[in-house]
Amino acid sequence: MKLVSADASPFARKVRVLLHETGQTEGVEVVPAASTPVNTHPTLAAANPLGKIPALIRDDGPALYDSRVITRYLDARAGSGLYPEARLWDVLTLEATADGIMDAGVLMVYEARVRPEEKQFDGWVDAQWGKIANAVAAVNARWMSHLAGPLDMSHIAIGCALGYLDFRHDGRGWRKGNDALDDWFAVFSERDSMKSTAPE
Repeated sequence: MKLVSADASPFARKVRVLLHETGQTEGVEVVPAASTPVNTHPTLAAANPLGKIPALIRDDGPALYDSRVITRYLDARAGSGLYPEARLWDVLTLEATADGIMDAGVLMVYEARVRPEEKQFDGWVDAQWGKIANAVAAVNARWMSHLAGPLDMSHIAIGCALGYLDFRHDGRGWRKGNDALDDWFAVFSERDSMKSTAPE
């Protein structure tokens, strides 16, 4: 199998962390394919008609895309239990929260990098950060007991989301007022899977 990926993408990182955590790295070749909403890499376009990273090109079926679809597939393939039935709805909700943080963070980057300067809108960027700040505060207030439990996909997703905030939006200071989550992330980011997938 081949994973169409980009080093800086937090969504692709989610998949790569799962591959490490479940011992599947040897069976999946990572294919770099840098893209933007206005310039899709041909390999990515062939695998995902939406032109979004990541995409998983399988040997025995059509390509899979959307990071949550790919992680569910790889988890099932390995039988690793990162989507435990007993707390599935909590895992999925927290993973969706993490993905929302990533979505908003990526949109902030695109506003500056892709949109012409005369069309950029500071209010849009601030609104995206407001979504991130609200979500991070909610995780800090409501989800720390879950994050203190056994590893599941929501831990990986939140870890990758916070890592992306450090990578692209460090100056905004997500840690302020979120001490419990900051402490959790300091420990989680030391996992081998997180270190080996950290963006350059």
